[in-house]
Amino acid sequence: MIDRQGYRPNVGIILCNDAGEVFWARRTGEDSWQFPQGGIRQNETPEQALYRELAEEVGLGPGDVEVLGRTQSWLRYRIPHRYLRHSGRNGRRCIGQKQLWYLLKLVGHERAVCLDSTENPEFDSWRWINYWETVDLVIPFKRIVYRKALEQLIPLINPLTPLKLTELHSSR
Repeated sequence: MIDRQGYRPNVGIILCNDAGEVFWARRTGEDSWQFPQGGIRQNETPEQALYRELAEEVGLGPGDVEVLGRTQSWLRYRIPHRYLRHSGRNGRRCIGQKQLWYLLKLVGHERAVCLDSTENPEFDSWRWINYWETVDLVIPFKRIVYRKALEQLIPLINPLTPLKLTELHSSR
């Protein structure tokens, strides 16, 4: 499903723990790390896509997480030319992603994380890392969207944690 401007609707998932760290996953067979994310299917709401992607990519269900909030609007990024695919099924060419980002808190146990719950796992490894570190570590063309999502969602984390994380971010 690609919109008229060439953007594919997508959900991004920022999963945090009690310490304010975030779930960071390595793409299968690559040295590329990112937040879980995935496309919204036709006739699927963003919330339905969120839970489907969470189950497919991370192995977690609705009972394992609490939704703290989401970005106010779609955040967009363009895909560099070398990564572009030819036109999709509807004849439109995807030039990028438009994403709604969700901030989730892990309320279950991290032992529930299962990266190989599907036939073709998206990720082969994961770890907890500092909230803001993700901006510097993600592939460069996604950095602006990551920064915007993190800036919008930081107030929703534990009231004591944002000050510490914001101070780390502003010291750059």
